[in-house]
Amino acid sequence: MNLLEIESIVLRHDSRVTVNDLTLDVSQGALACLLGPSGCGKTTVLRAIAGFHPLHLGEIRIRGRTVARPGFDVAPEQRKVGMVFQDSALFPHLTVAGNVGFGLKKLAPERRKRHVHQLLERVGLPEMAGRYPHELSGGQQQRVALARALAPQPDLILMDEPFSNLDIETRDRLGNEVRDIFKEQGTTCVLVTHDQSDAFALCDQVGVMHDGRLLQWDTPYNLYHKPATRFVADFIGDGVFLPGAIVESGVVETGIGRITGHAAAARGDILDVLIRPDDVVPAESGGFSATIERKVFKGADVLYSLRTNDGSQVLSLFPGDAEHKQGDVVNVRLHATHLVAFPQ
Repeated sequence: MNLLEIESIVLRHDSRVTVNDLTLDVSQGALACLLGPSGCGKTTVLRAIAGFHPLHLGEIRIRGRTVARPGFDVAPEQRKVGMVFQDSALFPHLTVAGNVGFGLKKLAPERRKRHVHQLLERVGLPEMAGRYPHELSGGQQQRVALARALAPQPDLILMDEPFSNLDIETRDRLGNEVRDIFKEQGTTCVLVTHDQSDAFALCDQVGVMHDGRLLQWDTPYNLYHKPATRFVADFIGDGVFLPGAIVESGVVETGIGRITGHAAAARGDILDVLIRPDDVVPAESGGFSATIERKVFKGADVLYSLRTNDGSQVLSLFPGDAEHKQGDVVNVRLHATHLVAFPQ
C-alpha cells in the first residue's frame, strides 16, 4: 500500500519552473530519500508535501486522500505530517519535555507526560527532560526534534538535511538509530539530502534529482550498479569513465581490460565505460602496472588514484595495511562484475 503518492507535479517559483513533472510513490513503512546537488528542487518537493508550497500542476495524496492539487491545498497542520529540520528548530524557552509535548496539548496532563517520557526513552534521552536546548549537543538536539515530530503519531515524517550540521561519527550513529526507530514503529519517512552516505545508510528507496527532474527512483544497490543516466552514474559513488569499444556481443574492450555485460550498442561502437574503485583490484601477477598519483586513507581501505601506461586514470581500493607511496608502481587488474556504459 502506498502511503504517499506524488503524480506529475510541477512547481514554480515566480515564473521559473523549479520542479518539472515529478512522479513517485512511497509505500507504508518505507524510508525514502530525494538526493541531489544543491538547487535541484528536492527541498521544494518536501515543502510541497508538507503544504508550504502550492502546486502548479499535478497532485499529492497521503493515504489516498488528496492534500494538494492546483487551486486546492489541505492546511499543513491537517496533513498528519511531522517535520525534522536541519537545525532542529527547537523552542529555546521550553525544556526538552516541553518541546516534545508541544503538539500534545489535547492530551490529559498525565497521559501527555507518560507519552513524552516514552518518546525520550526511545531516543535515548529520558534523563534530559528538564534541560533546555542550549544545554544539549547537536546530536541530542536532533534526537529531541525527532521525538517532537513523532509525538503526534503522524502518517509521514519529512526530514530536511537532518544530519548535515553534525560531525561524521555522530551523524553515522544517529542515522542508524533513526532507521531502527522508524523500522520498529513502521514509520514512513521522506528524507532530503545531498549526501549519498546518509541516503544509502538510511533509506530503502532513493530518487536522484537534477535540474528539477527526478532522474531515477530506485534502490541504493541499483543506483550504484545500474544507473539509468550518465548523471546518476557520475553523482553516485566514486568512479571514472574510460572509452571502450564493443568487440562482440556483450563484450566491451577498454584500455585496462574487457568487461562483459549488456550494452545497447552495435559492434565497433565506442562507449564511455564507468569504472568504480572496487572494479580495479590489486594483482600479484597478470593485470597491468600503474603509478600512484594520489592516495586517501579510509581506515580499512586506501583509495588510490592511478595513472596507467597509456595515460588513463583509474581509482582503486587497496586493503588499509597495503602501504604504498605517491610515485610507487603497483600491479592491478580489472575485476568488473557488471557493465555500466553510455554512448560517448
